[in-house]
Amino acid sequence: MPGKISTIAGLLLATFLSPTAVSGEDLLLDVTTSSGLDFVHFNGMSGKLYFIEMMGGGGALFDYDRDGDLDAYLVQGHMLGEKETLDDALFPPVHHGPMTDRLYRNDSETTDGETKLRFTDVTAESGINSTGYGMGVASGDIDNDGYPDLYVMNYGSNVLWRNLGNGRFEDITDKAGVDDARWSVSASFVDIDRDGLLDLYVANYLKHDITKHKICRMSKRVIDYCGPSYNAGETDRLFRNLGNGRFEDISGKSGIEKHSGGALGVIAADFNDDDWVDLYIANDGVSNLLWINQHDGTFVDEALLGGVAVNRDGMAEGSMGVDAQDYDGDGDNDIFITHFDQETNTLYVNDGSGWFEDESVASGLGNPSFQHTGFGAAWLDLDNDGWLDLYTVNGAVKKKEALVLAGDPYPLHETNQLFLGDASGAYRDVSARAGAALGVSQVSRGAAFGDVDNDGDSDILVANNAGKVQLLLNATGQDNNWLGLVLQTETGRDALGAVATLIYDDDAVLVRRSRSDGSYASANDPRVLFGLGDNPVKLAGVEVLWSDGARERWHELPVRRYHTLRQGSGKTLRKESFE
Repeated sequence: MPGKISTIAGLLLATFLSPTAVSGEDLLLDVTTSSGLDFVHFNGMSGKLYFIEMMGGGGALFDYDRDGDLDAYLVQGHMLGEKETLDDALFPPVHHGPMTDRLYRNDSETTDGETKLRFTDVTAESGINSTGYGMGVASGDIDNDGYPDLYVMNYGSNVLWRNLGNGRFEDITDKAGVDDARWSVSASFVDIDRDGLLDLYVANYLKHDITKHKICRMSKRVIDYCGPSYNAGETDRLFRNLGNGRFEDISGKSGIEKHSGGALGVIAADFNDDDWVDLYIANDGVSNLLWINQHDGTFVDEALLGGVAVNRDGMAEGSMGVDAQDYDGDGDNDIFITHFDQETNTLYVNDGSGWFEDESVASGLGNPSFQHTGFGAAWLDLDNDGWLDLYTVNGAVKKKEALVLAGDPYPLHETNQLFLGDASGAYRDVSARAGAALGVSQVSRGAAFGDVDNDGDSDILVANNAGKVQLLLNATGQDNNWLGLVLQTETGRDALGAVATLIYDDDAVLVRRSRSDGSYASANDPRVLFGLGDNPVKLAGVEVLWSDGARERWHELPVRRYHTLRQGSGKTLRKESFE
């Protein structure tokens, strides 16, 4: 991680970047129908309240055909139960034919500066035939050919889809040795050993046998979903990329099998400022894990020591979605996690050395989340003012009494939330004033974030359980200045884990990193976006710390456009240049 941002740079940042006021206009526009995204999630519920049915699923925003725009992948469920058929489904499937995951190609066109969004279902022609009970998806280029591959998590065996670069994918799960037949939810492609190859961390949830279905109740007369405490936690998996199309399972010798949890979220970042990537695991109902990289292929859990195992009150929470970014502009990675209702979401602020403080209440994020159960989430600079905002998607896991009394057929739905951040480090919940898209009540689970229309701001793909996907287009960020970066290794793959520092008058101003992991069961746009506010900005350049520890600088990058920075094409820097 680059050295700490100086006090002078922080003052500069506060001077030329100011928070955007909320005027009551729509900040996010629902463009799902007009874009052609017709995916509807089927969870196979029949009224027996199988625990699995209400936990999925996720989605991905990734550029599978390398044409410069983001495509979409969405995981699908199927009918649950040994004897149930589609005739027993409370919400019958909308799609014809077998229930499979779906791949949508972005065929949008831009004319005279106006982009008309259009997605085309290309599942059949892509060769993808994922028929498992889908939970989540991760994206990353495992073979350094420049084309991102997909790892799909299921309740049951997972699938690794290799991108062939010609619009088609090939199932190489068995050949690669990365199957996991347990209940997997999220995963992260991450280069743990700095050898230039993406390894794979798979977050596994619970030891759950659907044939031993348990009955739980919210009252004597009303049955309800059972919670995670009725199942033992699983251990996670770590696969090391061997570079020949195969992976080695190093879960045991790496140390991560020492702890079982109930993992739902995973994020990779350097949390202790040693320039080696670490892993943070969000566990459901038990202590979270902070795997600190020991530089030799092994990891040590320092979550309790670092203050991120439990909350300020010493309580483990129902952790689901997770993200890590430099939210306060001091150059290190902070952590945000979504939780059950009555627990609040949690903000852990990093002091730069891997020690964290729970600032959930002080930041303004605690109280507004108390009545919600959060899943997918991410930091994004929605308004491009330079300060990171937060979007969380919500949906209960226990029946909501008011909805049950109203006769609601799926009484778990909630509205999602948008929090705007500013230079003080505080957040404002602007959900009620951010437009009609945030007023829709759904059982939201996965959320993927990325610039779908390439206008320099982050849009949001929301995967709703037993509901229609939502594509929310950012309607405010394009009004401010911005700088976009496509960070690539020497082989041309997305440089996941690379850290970019925007330089203003030779002082570090903003720090962002390339990542596709995080949120919940979903994969994000790996490009880096810097919001610059509404003032003209003269940039001295951008410095990049690559995953292998190399550092380079680029000068005079025009704003309001994307730049591709490939490792080896910039000016090489010594470590001291960053500090």
